[in-house]
Amino acid sequence: MPIVSLTDLTVRNLKSPQKGQVTYWDKGLKGFGVRVSQGGTKTWVVMYGPDRKRVSIGRYDVVGLADARAEAKILLAEYTLHKVRPTSMAFDDAKEEYLDICDRKNRPRTTRDYERFLDTYYKYGRRNIADITSREIVLKLNKLNDRPSEKYHAYAVGRSFFRWCVGQSIIERSPMANIPVPTTQQSRARVLTEDEIRAVINSAITCSSPFHRIVALLVCTGQRRGEIASLQWDWIKDGVIEFPPSATKNKRAHAIPYGPVVEHVVDGTPRFDQCKYVFPAARHVSDKTTVFNGWSKAKASFDKECGISDWTLHDLRRTYSSNMARLGVSQVVVEKLLNHVSQGTQSPIAQVYNRYSYISEMRDAVLQWEKYLVNLLEPGL
Repeated sequence: MPIVSLTDLTVRNLKSPQKGQVTYWDKGLKGFGVRVSQGGTKTWVVMYGPDRKRVSIGRYDVVGLADARAEAKILLAEYTLHKVRPTSMAFDDAKEEYLDICDRKNRPRTTRDYERFLDTYYKYGRRNIADITSREIVLKLNKLNDRPSEKYHAYAVGRSFFRWCVGQSIIERSPMANIPVPTTQQSRARVLTEDEIRAVINSAITCSSPFHRIVALLVCTGQRRGEIASLQWDWIKDGVIEFPPSATKNKRAHAIPYGPVVEHVVDGTPRFDQCKYVFPAARHVSDKTTVFNGWSKAKASFDKECGISDWTLHDLRRTYSSNMARLGVSQVVVEKLLNHVSQGTQSPIAQVYNRYSYISEMRDAVLQWEKYLVNLLEPGL
């Protein structure tokens, strides 16, 4: 717990921790400090009482040191005089703390998704979080009635955030406590036709943007978009892509063989120094660059290019599975390729004790599928 003399120069030069957050406490005013998060955000805080209650005063780039110290003195004096005001925290300050905690326990992509939903559908800024009502949240969510899946995920993220606020004693009760869970649309059953597969794979192979390469790999491997987008160069070797548990939805290590089409896509992908990702988020990369995330605009542009509409990237996974079955690949092998936990083809005991990887059968299936795709490509590709 570092204790320093907080001055404008000191605060300005405080370095961000490699992970999580660290609070620097003021030597001159006990209980007053500045919290520095991994992303570089600096927030004034005050702590008092036997339960070490923390209250955020404001962000360093909005509230100056003198004003923050004056507010801290008022809060500490009110506590001493037993006149502590009701809990008051700006929505953005609570959101910042919540995302810092999410960043420490979740995958980066998950935290980015949480941040996107909170920034998009819960724009409360510096409002006191205790003043947010259930009715205004319902009205915001109702604007998503034409997008049931988006509405459900926005609801789930908001509910999780406000529950966390209750657990941290920031508010007494969640404004979403009595808001019913939105109904989601029925599970999709979309499988692309052969003509649609032809259009998609030809567009994906013809161009060389990161999104085109991602689509090509999704068609060829049947993996989830997040798993392909988060690909790292070290995972690709000797004709096999090895996903660590941290990169997969079910937290299980996953290895899939690949054929010449995937090899062609990977070999044609630029490799940047200081970047471990195959598909970094920016052109000018560094060791802090994250993975590709420009999905909406890229997908809309790709749809116009290939001439196919009303399909999602996840439909490629379903299309892969269906066509594998059509090619005569056994369900066990398909589940191995998709990293599914077998429900009917293997008993629970077999799933635990069967260490046979099916790698040979998986490779045969992959080569069959890639051969099928090659026959759909335009001459010369």
